[in-house]
Amino acid sequence: MTAFVTGDLVLLVDRKARKWLVDLRPGGEFHSHAGVLRHDDVIGCRPGSEVRTSSGMTVRALRPTLAEYVLKMRRGAQVVYPKDSAAIVMLADVFPGAHVVEAGIGSGALTMTLLRAVGESGHVTSYETREDHAARAVTNVTRFMGTPANHTLRLEDVALMSETGVDRIVLDLPEPWRVAAAARGALVPGGIVLTYLPTVPQVQEAVDAFEACGFGMLETVEVLHRGWNVAGASVRPDHRMVGHTAFLTTARLLEPD
Repeated sequence: MTAFVTGDLVLLVDRKARKWLVDLRPGGEFHSHAGVLRHDDVIGCRPGSEVRTSSGMTVRALRPTLAEYVLKMRRGAQVVYPKDSAAIVMLADVFPGAHVVEAGIGSGALTMTLLRAVGESGHVTSYETREDHAARAVTNVTRFMGTPANHTLRLEDVALMSETGVDRIVLDLPEPWRVAAAARGALVPGGIVLTYLPTVPQVQEAVDAFEACGFGMLETVEVLHRGWNVAGASVRPDHRMVGHTAFLTTARLLEPD
């Protein structure tokens, strides 16, 4: 991979695996407990290189993965965690070339995941009613991906969407049942809608609404993520884990009997 240049986004990792995101600029400096790191000392290095700070400590300079970026980027709304984003792409069967509608955009974490999954031949349309959330999401997406040509942002209520021929709909909304009728009109036959909800009562109401609108094959899961510590003979699960964040419910648009 090519060396870092001015304007690149770099992930700095110290010996204790603490991480920081930095946008490289000429003459810039990054200050931390490890001392001062000159951006000019990173520019020209290859990803994976160690760079020394003013105090003699070293940090590793890498290009951030999408998961690392999502966990470190600036947030407005709560982000969809990587464990859930990965599951959403699989459960909703988001494929290259698909047209996906999402609502709301939040801080843009799921938007970037969907854009990667549909590829340049696909399209993601994001609905958001809050301008502050939309602005933060656009900033986060642009910082990591530039300005994707296959992304459309609408500052509108997704329940009033006018799209047709949509392959997949992903709803990160507190009341997705409001969108059931609109989703039926927008999706292709057999299309999939996925809801992301934190509580059981919300899931129950969403399931009832989508079933009443002709959706079937409904399934609900949650994803738990537990890391492991592997250090020589010491192999054990981490003391902390990312437990419940949300229930993921999928429903498919079926033809009437």
